[in-house]
Amino acid sequence: MHKLFLTAMAAGFLLACNSGDTSSTEIKTDTSVATVVTEPVSLITPLTDAEKADGWVLLYDGTLKGWHKWNGGAPSPGWKADSTLHLDKSSSGENDGDLTTDEEFENFDLKYEWKIDTAGNSGVMFYAVEGADSAKFYRPFYTGPEMQVLDNAKHPDAKIIKHHAGDLYDLISCSKETVKPALEWNSAEIKADKGKLDFYLNGENVVSTTMWDDNWKKMIAKSKFKEWPAFGTYKKGHIVLQDHGNNVWYRNIKIKKL
Repeated sequence: MHKLFLTAMAAGFLLACNSGDTSSTEIKTDTSVATVVTEPVSLITPLTDAEKADGWVLLYDGTLKGWHKWNGGAPSPGWKADSTLHLDKSSSGENDGDLTTDEEFENFDLKYEWKIDTAGNSGVMFYAVEGADSAKFYRPFYTGPEMQVLDNAKHPDAKIIKHHAGDLYDLISCSKETVKPALEWNSAEIKADKGKLDFYLNGENVVSTTMWDDNWKKMIAKSKFKEWPAFGTYKKGHIVLQDHGNNVWYRNIKIKKL
């Protein structure tokens, strides 16, 4: 009787397993093996009902849907989609695999988390515009400003002012250094609303400026971006995760249009 009951129970569990995408665990008894069906485990933190009501949407859902390689084509093979959006340079020798949103954004609030490999470098660019004219659009930094991602302790860029993690790259230094060491997660936010630009790193407002005014133009004229006339001029564009040749991880990427 006991053996027949276990056999029937196991068959029922196996039938349930075959009916959908669920995870399962084997439980061994003296006489039989039963498969216990469990709920699937989500790898991506979902938005709360309050966030959805407030207009937030996920930019990363565990797949590369909604993203492409800069100036078109499938994402570089180095970008891996799982619980994080990870650039794995061990599987890709390319340095031109900047990952780009399909959608363009105008006024927005972007939140995300990142961690960088030891001595690593990356960045998040915005208002980046694609096009066939290589003189203007060859790389995303020809048009799009960047919030720097960096290992401040070991990457050579940390020796250069305005190149630290959280900086408005080559334009404005962080008001304070709040970055965590390499391979630790940082929370970041870029808020761009009608020319008002704010960067937050680990809860601190580290950069605040106004885009497109005379001071903005003067800053660009004194920076490395002066050789690209279209840099920092667009008021709508793509968000880009930079392939700078180093391993980097992103997660919980979400945006709200303002």
